[in-house]
Amino acid sequence: MMAEDELYPTPDEYDDYTMKESPTYTPPKVWQWDQDGEENRFSKINRPTAGPTHDKDLPVGEHPLQLYSLATPNGVKVTVMLEELLALGIREAEYDAWLVNIMEGDQFSSGFVSANPNSKIPALIDHSTPTPTRVFESAAIVMYLAEKHGQFLPTEASARAECLSWVFWQMGSTPFLGGGFGHFYAYAPERLEYPINRFTMEVKRQLDVLDRNLTEREFICGDEYTIADITIHPWYGALAMGMLYESGDFLDVGSYTNVQRWTKAVQERPAVRRGQRVNRVWGDETKRLPERHSGADLDD
Repeated sequence: MMAEDELYPTPDEYDDYTMKESPTYTPPKVWQWDQDGEENRFSKINRPTAGPTHDKDLPVGEHPLQLYSLATPNGVKVTVMLEELLALGIREAEYDAWLVNIMEGDQFSSGFVSANPNSKIPALIDHSTPTPTRVFESAAIVMYLAEKHGQFLPTEASARAECLSWVFWQMGSTPFLGGGFGHFYAYAPERLEYPINRFTMEVKRQLDVLDRNLTEREFICGDEYTIADITIHPWYGALAMGMLYESGDFLDVGSYTNVQRWTKAVQERPAVRRGQRVNRVWGDETKRLPERHSGADLDD
């Protein structure tokens, strides 16, 4: 039985559960951060404490919207949203995009922490409001921009609820894809069968959720392109194109035919292709754009 002071059952309270001792690691009673013991390529971007590690102000450009980001899937959500708004002729969506290099610890500067106390990209500061408005968490930024400009978010109650449900589905699902599957499949010091199998099962279920939803829908919420597509495509569209973790064959992404059709349709949008280049500092040099300060920066 579950103890009165426990919120969830402990592992040994599941009838058929037996914890196996690892031959290589036994968790200590109290975890301690071993800064010199981490070996994976992203070990330097994580730390167990919040707050700044150094003083550095954020730069501010000429536009009201100041974005501090990197072209990871979460960063791409916001730059695609901004480029979509600009494609509609909404000049108030003009923005400066400043590079935050997480591999160099830029996210732990005092300026960035003031914009996002969670030290994760992206962060947006809107200087068009009476006092500057900070917005952090990628989906929150996309939703803020949608509401500010009245675009890509349905206003009818049921349609709005459907759209926001998918936006938050993405926010709840992606940690299993990125921090779970991606980490253990591509970035961990060694590949371990149990976590890879565990997170592969979840990612394939997520792809099946999307595939079934898109059976009779052109876009995530129906016939209209919305912020649900804008937030989901940078992660699951990229996955479907084989652009995440070199895992396309392993996950058999081609078998999700509805996801493939939707991915292609979204990828063909000019604003999507433009947004994918902003704050990009790797890959094809012709597609890199560390900073963006005007539309001309993206003109070929």
